[in-house]
Amino acid sequence: MGIESATHLLTEVIHRHEPVTVLTGAGISAESGIPTFRGPEGFWTIGSREYHPQEMATRAMFNVDPESVWVWYLYRMGLCQKARPNAGHLALAEMESLLGNRFTLITQNVDNLHILAGNSLSRTLQIHGNIFQARCASGCTDSILPLPAGLKPKAKGGRLTENERRRLTCPACGSWVRPHVLWFDETYNERHYRFNSALETAARTRLLITVGTAGATNLPSHIAAIVYKNGGLMIDINVADNPFAGLATGSGQGTFVRRTSSDALVEMARAVALAQSNL
Repeated sequence: MGIESATHLLTEVIHRHEPVTVLTGAGISAESGIPTFRGPEGFWTIGSREYHPQEMATRAMFNVDPESVWVWYLYRMGLCQKARPNAGHLALAEMESLLGNRFTLITQNVDNLHILAGNSLSRTLQIHGNIFQARCASGCTDSILPLPAGLKPKAKGGRLTENERRRLTCPACGSWVRPHVLWFDETYNERHYRFNSALETAARTRLLITVGTAGATNLPSHIAAIVYKNGGLMIDINVADNPFAGLATGSGQGTFVRRTSSDALVEMARAVALAQSNL
């Protein structure tokens, strides 16, 4: 097990001109200073009550208190704005540039760092949305909008200004817009969260590289299960044991790399460049 086994598997797949899919989670962005969603920074106080992220990030909470939900997301948006792509993000952008249409990136992260690093929108499936986008909360249109201009990051305990409330309304119907993110009490779909595209990608994947994710949500686990069932190869990169590591090593179809995302991905991008130069 380890990085040597991972680069060997990756090189073999490249030499056979087979598809490579990378699935990223919060671990890769933690190295850019973005706290994980379920970490202590995620907790939020409204009045005298403290809320968990799993309560704030719901349609039910938005229906009851849209302003508090927006303040929470603007706080998180501020964290994302300060972050910059790290070496792992940049390595994945390099891998895409080298592999072209043999490469697909599926990310659970909503922080936009993969796009800033240089991964293309056409080959990046943002299955949980993007915190810098919004859409009509009433569903009068399916259009995905950029986050309205003029919104400022919020501190904990902050409030929306009247101007911000006006900006956070749908230009078509006047109701609230909502963050373009998948909430805990919602389901995946193709239009907003590329559900079918992710499953189709998994079905044709020869090598799946999972990075910094524990598979806590349904679709990533389903993607890995499809690749495993089809006899695909698997590489898991994580600083801790997780279900993906067990699937990769237990199947005999892959390996577990216990390293930080940036450290491992830089070496893997180097291996891709070498393999491509030898074709």
